[in-house]
Amino acid sequence: MASPFAYSAKLSDCGSKHLAMYLAIREAIMEGTLSPGEKLPSTRQLAALYGLSRGSVSLAYEMLSAEGFVQAGVGQGTFVAGADRGSAGLGAASIGGTPDTAREPPRLTKWGRRLLELPPMAPSPQPKLPSGRKRPADAEEIVSFVPAGLGSERFPWQEWKAEVAHQWKSLGVSGAVDGHGTEGSLELRKAIAGRLRRERGIPCREDDIVVTSGSMQAIALLAQLMLEEGKSAVIENPCYVGIRNAVEATGATLIAERTDGGGIVPRDWDAELLFVTPTRQFPTGVVLSYERRQALLAWASRRNAWIVEDDYDSDFRWGGRPIEPLKALDREGRVVYVGTFSRSMSASMRIGFAVVPKELMQPLLLAKKLYDPHPTGIAEQQALANWMSSGGYDRHMRKARRILGKLEHKLRTSLAANLQELFTAVPSDAGLHVYARWEGTAEGYRRLVEECARGGAVWKDGAAYDIPSEGALPEKTPTSALFGFAHLSERQIEEGIRRIRQAAAALNVLRERPEQGGLVHD
Repeated sequence: MASPFAYSAKLSDCGSKHLAMYLAIREAIMEGTLSPGEKLPSTRQLAALYGLSRGSVSLAYEMLSAEGFVQAGVGQGTFVAGADRGSAGLGAASIGGTPDTAREPPRLTKWGRRLLELPPMAPSPQPKLPSGRKRPADAEEIVSFVPAGLGSERFPWQEWKAEVAHQWKSLGVSGAVDGHGTEGSLELRKAIAGRLRRERGIPCREDDIVVTSGSMQAIALLAQLMLEEGKSAVIENPCYVGIRNAVEATGATLIAERTDGGGIVPRDWDAELLFVTPTRQFPTGVVLSYERRQALLAWASRRNAWIVEDDYDSDFRWGGRPIEPLKALDREGRVVYVGTFSRSMSASMRIGFAVVPKELMQPLLLAKKLYDPHPTGIAEQQALANWMSSGGYDRHMRKARRILGKLEHKLRTSLAANLQELFTAVPSDAGLHVYARWEGTAEGYRRLVEECARGGAVWKDGAAYDIPSEGALPEKTPTSALFGFAHLSERQIEEGIRRIRQAAAALNVLRERPEQGGLVHD
């Protein structure tokens, strides 16, 4: 039997055998290749022809039947539907338009169209090698300094799974969300409020807190509530791509304010909203000075504006005094404090929170309820609340800080000892990555990235977070790099730095050192 359907092409597109068969037959019906009333091959014949199980073919036929494309009779077989309708058949014109005519694209709103134009938030792709060049055999295991949060081995998964399982057993399927509003688990909000009072100096109660699906949900909802065309928002430059996207999606004017060694530079912006990372600026890691914190609060009061404070990575401090959040200084209630547990637990743990001024609480809850009519992940929320109250979360954090502090020291000393001619690490006493400025030319940086990719070492390009000013030339934009370490071992950090130094030496931009392959150990 000749192959009647474009099964192989559909399989390469979707990867699912029964779905590929369904799509191939449906396409043949819609294009008129199969006529109304025409009998289809039996499941046994089609399975043998394409090397499938009869179950996969039967499932495809059931899907086609459910959508009215085919009709099946007991003992008679399966036929293309439409022969008894007195029409020309189920050709493309009667189902989905003439196949030769391009379909009109969906008519999206301005918001939808803006989303399509936003830069991607996915991790940086691995640099591609020049044509014909291969990675050496000893570099098969790539050392990736791209920040990736905690390594999976640094989170007590068995302990956490036991907590979640216990909560599912306690809640039951039918009562999982009973008694919990869209603001989230009461027990978790109490635990978060207690922790913020003790460790951050923020005078808040559980009624001031909304549990969210990570910090970005809170940021995106606040942007939607408070921004639109004709309004303006200030963000830091450089800045996390997600915050920039949330603002630009609303159609509001984006004011990208530069940062220096003291954080964002305050001005008298004509804006309704400011997004800021004062305790550890992302991605540079610098701390916003006390004077500038006061200046931002005074600006918000004078302009009747609001500030969204993203407390990024401040759970991981390696020295110095604890930094007081902007929210702790907020006497007028103009700061929304946003945090997340994704950084301290796992990126897959989408539990964040926001401390919300009373004037914004009802609008935020209504907006969140539109997307989440019922609280999501309530078992995980309850599990986290219990884990925090029992001391499990604090034990995990103490152990993680001890291990990660050593890794941070290893990375900084290795960069300083071996790559100081190329990179200058920005001082910071917190966070899970080191931000470093490139000391060479833009072309030299590009060549090093390429050579390191060949040698099996990659990092996050800081350009992903820069917002060039209008008319700025690409070569004039400061070049920087982010070196993550929380997912690596000391051996991997050492090997990654060795590969970068080796690549730099091969390009004649660094003097090769004789001892131990050119690497200096701390």
